[in-house]
Amino acid sequence: MRRTYYDVLGVPRDASAEEITAAKNALAKVYHPDANANRDIDTTEFMQEILEAYHVLSDENRRKEYNREILGESPRVFRTFTVGPEADSEESSFITYWNAASRLNDILNKSIVLIENEPAKRTVFQRIFAKGRKKSKEESSRIRQISALSVQAVKYITILKVAGIAVEHWQPEAMNWVLIRWGQKQNLDYHILFARYDAYIERTASNSEKHKMRSKNRTYYNNLKKLLSYASKS
Repeated sequence: MRRTYYDVLGVPRDASAEEITAAKNALAKVYHPDANANRDIDTTEFMQEILEAYHVLSDENRRKEYNREILGESPRVFRTFTVGPEADSEESSFITYWNAASRLNDILNKSIVLIENEPAKRTVFQRIFAKGRKKSKEESSRIRQISALSVQAVKYITILKVAGIAVEHWQPEAMNWVLIRWGQKQNLDYHILFARYDAYIERTASNSEKHKMRSKNRTYYNNLKKLLSYASKS
């Protein structure tokens, strides 16, 4: 799934102009380079992405054109955003966990493309016959690529698990929602914010939307399991 300007700001597609401005301001408090000068984190690139997203979504005409573009599946590619290297200090900020989830999702998306390029499913007879068959160079290369991605994923999964962040919160919707609130009050425990996010979804989402979210979470978890199954393959 491509990352959109809505993902950058952590707002839904139907967000109002006020919500877009509020999201931009909250993110700017966290990612403005001046605010991170003493933390050895270079947030310049991400701040530029935030301003770029705001520049488009805050303008009615540009937003309409952009919506037509992304809904029409135009081939524009958005970068995966990072916030500089993870903090090595004893007390890590939420930026560390947001960054880990962002990189994990990037890795997962890359692996899905490779996994989906597996040869078409074989019949039982074909699978038995193929057991002794030597893998082609292309197939071996594909498996090595997925295996390498799996090893990278383990690093970020470990960060998120140690932080006590549940798997269902690793996707951009939850991470961005919490990031905005955390940016407004950085001394607040992010676990409390995730609980508030769950309460917000329970209160505002329709039954149909909740069903879609549960389905999306299952798909995410299953894709993650597929990726990790390649960890020991070569």
